[in-house]
Formats: sequence, C-alpha cells, structure tokens
Amino acid sequence: MPQKSDDLKPDHTLLYQTHSPFARKVLVFAIEAGLRDRIAVIHHETSPTNRNEVIFNANPLGKVPVLVLPDGMTLYDSLVICDYLDRLHKGRKLIPHKRPRRLHALRLHALAQGMCDAGVLYRWETNRRPENLRYPALADGQKSKLIETFDYLENNLDPTIGPTMPITVGHIALATGLEWIAFRELIDFKAGRPTLTKWYEEFGARSSMVETRYSGQTHD
Repeated sequence: MPQKSDDLKPDHTLLYQTHSPFARKVLVFAIEAGLRDRIAVIHHETSPTNRNEVIFNANPLGKVPVLVLPDGMTLYDSLVICDYLDRLHKGRKLIPHKRPRRLHALRLHALAQGMCDAGVLYRWETNRRPENLRYPALADGQKSKLIETFDYLENNLDPTIGPTMPITVGHIALATGLEWIAFRELIDFKAGRPTLTKWYEEFGARSSMVETRYSGQTHD
C-alpha cells in the first residue's frame, strides 16, 4: 500500500496532463511515496504544435510534467522529479540506493521511457500527422521497437511483482506506459503474452493507478 505522509497542505505544484504517461508516472510515484497531499495538480494542454505559455515559462522545452517547488524553482523531466520526491519521504525508497536493485530499477525505467517515446512516434506516423505527410517506414520501425519490448518483458519481467510487493520507479514507469499504449489503442501488447498481461492487470489494480486513470485528447 502507498506510504502515508503527515497531514500537510500542498506546498508543491505539479503541472500535469491527464493523458501524458510521463506526467502520470510522477503522480503515481507521489501517491506511492505518500506525498499526494503535498502536491497541487494542475492540468495543462500541451502539444508540439500548440504553444502553452505557462508551461514554456516553467520549462523551456514546453513539456509536462513540471514540478514547482516551494521556493519557485521548477524541476523537469519526470525522472528528475521522481528523484526529488523520493528524498522528501522517510519510507522505503522507490529509487533504490544500492546495487543491484538500483540498476534493475533504472534499467526498467529506461526501457519503459523508451517504449513510450517509440509509442509517441508511432502514433504520429499512424494517427496524428496528416496522412499525406506520414512516413510508413518510420512507423514500422517504431512498431518493431514496441513489439521487441513487449516480447522482452514477457520473457524477463518478474511475475511476482504485484499489488503487495515492493515496487520501484521502473515498475511505475512500465505500468503507466503500458496503460498509455492501451489508452491510445496503439498495439495489443497482451495478445499471446500471459506473464506481461498478469503483471499489468495486477499493477493496474493498485489504488495509485485507479486514482489516476487517463482521460482527454491532445489538442493541436
């Protein structure tokens, strides 16, 4: 279960997007760390073609998530924010300090992050970009990366990690990333992959995941 923090008023602000896997990763992380009551969450629409001045003022890359600290400093990207949050609570760390758990956690996080990056590019070439401007070879390349990742996870993911087992930032990144792929209906990663399916469904039942379901569409 998520760790609990003291009853505090929000002293941090998370610039968020309800359909971003990177932003959701941060919010799920905060909930699992017992820090939800310290964070005010504000949704912002962003896209590469629709400038959001509030976000650009907080992050020159114009991307969410952005965490605004009590002193006004802004943090980005998602892993930097998670690392900061992990230092705010006194419970078990979600980014382990010692090898080999630290290396496993960060490697899984990198795989999940890359999976989402490939998914974003695949979605551009199959859905978001005007059809006459799409590059099928690029779409096929990104699809191949996704399928290779799903197959690797099927054969290498620890099936015992579930609702009652210790989790890391890697598990959070993977769960939020897979659910984003399902939300966007990109590829059916569950077909023929029972181990990955079981892990995904068990992790998705955690209260931190249920509380933060995806919603909304990108506005270009």
